[in-house]
Amino acid sequence: MRHDWLLEVLKPLGIGGPLRQLGGEHDLNFRAATADGDVIVKAMRQRGEPALVERQCAALAHASAADPGLPLPPVLSFPDGLPWQAVRDDEGQSRIVWVQRALDGIAMGEAGPQQPAVLAELGALAARLDRALEDFALQPATEAAKWDLLRAGWIRNRLDVLDGERRQLVAAILADYDRIFPRLAALSAQALHNDLNDYNILVVPGLTVPARISGLIDFGDMTVGPRICGLAIAAAYAILDHETPEAALAALIAGYHAVAPLATEDIELIWPLLRMRLAVSVVNSAIEAVGRPDDPYVTISQAPAWRLLENKAIDGALIGARLRAACGLPVTDNAERILAWLDANRGGFAPVLGVDLDEAEVVSLAVEDSILPENPFDLRADEARRLTGAVDDRIRLGRYGEPRLVYTDRAFRKGPWKASNRRTVHMAVDIFAPAGQAVHAPLAGKVAMVEYRANPLDYGGVVIMEHRTGAGEVFYALYGHLDPAVCDSLKVGDEVAAGAVFAKLGAPQGNGGWEPHLHFQLALTLDGMGHDWPGVADPDDWVLWRALCPNPAALLNLPEERVACTPVDTAELLAERRARFGSNLKLSYRRPVTFLRGWRHHLFDEMGRPYLDAYNNVPHVGHAHPRIRAVACDQLARMNSNTRYLHPAQTALAERLTARLPQELEICFFVNSGSEANELALRLARAASGGYDIVTPDHGYHGNTTGAIDISAYKFNKPGMHGRRPWVHLVDVADDYRGRFRRDDPDRARRYAGQVDAALAEIEQGGGRLAGFIAETFPSVGGQIIPPQGYLAEVYRRIRAAGGICIADEVQTGLGRLGDFYFGFEQQKVRPDIVVLGKPLGNGHPVGAVITTRAIAERFAEGPEYFSTFGGSNLSCRIAAEVLDIVDDEDLQGNARRMGERLLSGMRELGGRHEVVGDVRGIGLFTGLDLVTDRESRNPATDVADYVTNRLRDLRILVGREGPADNILKIRPPLTIGADDVDMLLDRLDLCLKEAGTALRATKP
Repeated sequence: MRHDWLLEVLKPLGIGGPLRQLGGEHDLNFRAATADGDVIVKAMRQRGEPALVERQCAALAHASAADPGLPLPPVLSFPDGLPWQAVRDDEGQSRIVWVQRALDGIAMGEAGPQQPAVLAELGALAARLDRALEDFALQPATEAAKWDLLRAGWIRNRLDVLDGERRQLVAAILADYDRIFPRLAALSAQALHNDLNDYNILVVPGLTVPARISGLIDFGDMTVGPRICGLAIAAAYAILDHETPEAALAALIAGYHAVAPLATEDIELIWPLLRMRLAVSVVNSAIEAVGRPDDPYVTISQAPAWRLLENKAIDGALIGARLRAACGLPVTDNAERILAWLDANRGGFAPVLGVDLDEAEVVSLAVEDSILPENPFDLRADEARRLTGAVDDRIRLGRYGEPRLVYTDRAFRKGPWKASNRRTVHMAVDIFAPAGQAVHAPLAGKVAMVEYRANPLDYGGVVIMEHRTGAGEVFYALYGHLDPAVCDSLKVGDEVAAGAVFAKLGAPQGNGGWEPHLHFQLALTLDGMGHDWPGVADPDDWVLWRALCPNPAALLNLPEERVACTPVDTAELLAERRARFGSNLKLSYRRPVTFLRGWRHHLFDEMGRPYLDAYNNVPHVGHAHPRIRAVACDQLARMNSNTRYLHPAQTALAERLTARLPQELEICFFVNSGSEANELALRLARAASGGYDIVTPDHGYHGNTTGAIDISAYKFNKPGMHGRRPWVHLVDVADDYRGRFRRDDPDRARRYAGQVDAALAEIEQGGGRLAGFIAETFPSVGGQIIPPQGYLAEVYRRIRAAGGICIADEVQTGLGRLGDFYFGFEQQKVRPDIVVLGKPLGNGHPVGAVITTRAIAERFAEGPEYFSTFGGSNLSCRIAAEVLDIVDDEDLQGNARRMGERLLSGMRELGGRHEVVGDVRGIGLFTGLDLVTDRESRNPATDVADYVTNRLRDLRILVGREGPADNILKIRPPLTIGADDVDMLLDRLDLCLKEAGTALRATKP
């Protein structure tokens, strides 16, 4: 649609079109280019009052003068000095036209939910804007009345536009609003933006740098009111469709509070006002939709608003406390007084078990110290009954604030997947003592709840007691894992005297199945505690819960530090590492992660958070496999020596390996690592061929020893390295997606293999002699490459014709990872002369193997004795053999095939949805995702890969990236990965690719 009536008035500002129309509720909005950058052209609704524009221009000028750093759009002046002009549109109607300089970024509503740091920045900017407008004199427009939260009650008479449950929900929101309105109306008022919704906030999404808020726009709905109203409005839209809306809200409010401190009574208004703003929005949308059913702007926020309002997982009773804690304020009005009273009376309370606890041993069940449970997703009954491992009846203490993995019931999980957030942090002090031990009230109290919770690993018998300070202020204590008989002896409302016995510790059959102990927990309020009264917190919510349920040490007459757990400090650990290790010993991820436990394809950090390991191929049969641990313990209890002595484990492993290989590969050498194995393979090839020169694909990697680096272009071409040795001859990686011979070339395998001819000619011209060809069967650091069928057969034919030895580096691909093939060379239908195995063979134990022909081994034996001190140790051989057995016994090769098909199918589906996906490739659980800035040029999207890798880490999934441009996601999990885990990976990858694609598009002109 042309807008010639607009272009004429815009010419003096250097705007000649074209005009790209943007959204708007009532006015026309356009984006246009000028020599000085883009501008936003705004044409007011027909017959609009100039005062509406003048008011906005004045507010923008005032706020910018008060705080020049605010990201507000500058208003351009016309030649007559005015910020606006009156023109007639193509219908002959008068419109007010004004122009703003365009700001960087896209609407937050387009960018999607933002991470906490961005929301904190938004909160801070909202506070700065409020401060900048504090003394701005504003006469609100009548049009803004429906969005004024002081006048939001107008929807009361329009609930007829809603149906059924939604009408009831909004009516309940109105009731909450009515309850807080007297407090709201008593607050001082000022000029407010009043509409910082997600389409009036601009964001510059980040890939390699953090996202940032780049603009606060559209002052058309300004009003006068308490600043808490404007904050609630901004918060309402900032948390729409956020996966963790409570945490998002806390981040935004904390950001605001850091700049413009909030009173606790103001904070309590935020949640009711936030919901009321969304109620106004959905009612208004419903009204507008009747008259404008085809206008998408009318309903643009309606669906997300309803999703938030109808989200039953949000505990509104806890929001006030959560926001107070996030702002560093007392979690209740009397929290500081209660804690001060408890501290002042420490040492004067009756002993809760009738004995002094000063000398009691403190035991640790922390992730850092305990190996219980063996399976962190399934605490066994026998493990629950022996938490401390005690063999006597002495009293022992379990710590407050301790991250533990013993809470494995589904009720502790906060999401659909095993790697979802889960509650791990203990909010009480445990007192371990014999069943039947009397439990005393530390001070007088009244029973607030008594019941028996019979579910396994629940509280068993439990009492909640209401206690009071000397000034009569109420707090509560929970006494858990009691003998169920307490339900017969107590009832709600019973008074219990200080020091009185009111219960006994329960035995496992009545206390939830635990080793007998008292779970003793303090709470400053019952608001939000719910019927279940959580005794364990999500570490991501610890700021809230440690404020609600502080350390109860004072009531036990103990100092806080005696029973307080101090988990591993990752920042401190990182500083120590930097002080003790070389700077080129790199850590994964921008935010390094500390891992203390593992199980199968999951790892656990210092707070017990689970991470899905979709990257580490070393734990081939899974982290912490109990069979491997048992074999290692058994052999270490016997002996551990080397191959100078006979031992059946060595020959047993050799027989197991050769049984899987071509018949001629019958001689084994055992070493400590893949690097050592490749070094040995080179020696074998040189001994057998009489040559020294090596042909190998570019960007290959074969280890970190000097000899291995010499044949690893991935390493020797790096800055500070020596470059290619004259006896190393490179050929292209057979990459048929972005290499020189692509999938549209049916002869690509032969043409890639033909490059070997040039390498052989180079050797001859240089007076050298060929030793052999070495390659990762499927190049991994080269980008998870699957060579075209027939490639290696052609290469091997040429190498052997020239007298060379063919070496298959199967460190990445061997032992069943490929699903349909036990070794990668089987897929290529070749028979190597030497096979190299490394890290996965030992599942993390340092062991590698070289398997070759008898003829090659005999030529090697003509030289000096070969010996590796720990290569082929009894321990290593038994562990490696157990890994091979586990692959077979647990059908992990079959699992690799099934899960690989599921993963690759899902990744291909993602490729159909996300333009940044250039190629999906892989076999079994050896997979890669080639990311591009555009599919036509196949330009590597290195920054996108960096973003996705780090974002997945934040979402508790580990992947890597490889390829010459580091743009290929490398996904190669332990072979134990399951269907739910693959689904989680695909779901989260979908989110990350969407975010990255949005950020990439935002950077394009």
